[in-house]
Amino acid sequence: MMVRYFILTVRALTSWPVFLTLMSMLVIRFQRVGRRNDPAFRIVVTEKRSKPKSGEREILGSHRPYTKTTILKEERILYWLSKGAKASGTVHNLLIAKGVIKGKKIPLVKVKKTAGGTATVAPPQAPAAPENK
Repeated sequence: MMVRYFILTVRALTSWPVFLTLMSMLVIRFQRVGRRNDPAFRIVVTEKRSKPKSGEREILGSHRPYTKTTILKEERILYWLSKGAKASGTVHNLLIAKGVIKGKKIPLVKVKKTAGGTATVAPPQAPAAPENK
């Protein structure tokens, strides 16, 4: 009886890290690394609930919005997607634009609900031009 309990305890302890690895949600997202007023982003694989500046599992590329340069490790991105990692909305749209994956882009505009229950998309507001008197 005591031996059986010991074996079950050892099995539970050896399978515990495997259980934690299977239950963690992975996401491919941007991590900001640029200077002030000069944004640059890494494309990283990290856990869903981790902090933005915390450690990442792997760096998959980089993106600089001002110069429009993007470097992607396509094989590794496809590998992580096949393992179950989800891409964030912005990264998903970037991967479609660069031809890494196929599909439809995800609309990232906030949906505004009205009182009647219908949803309308809020158009982007243009800044008002200053009036010269």
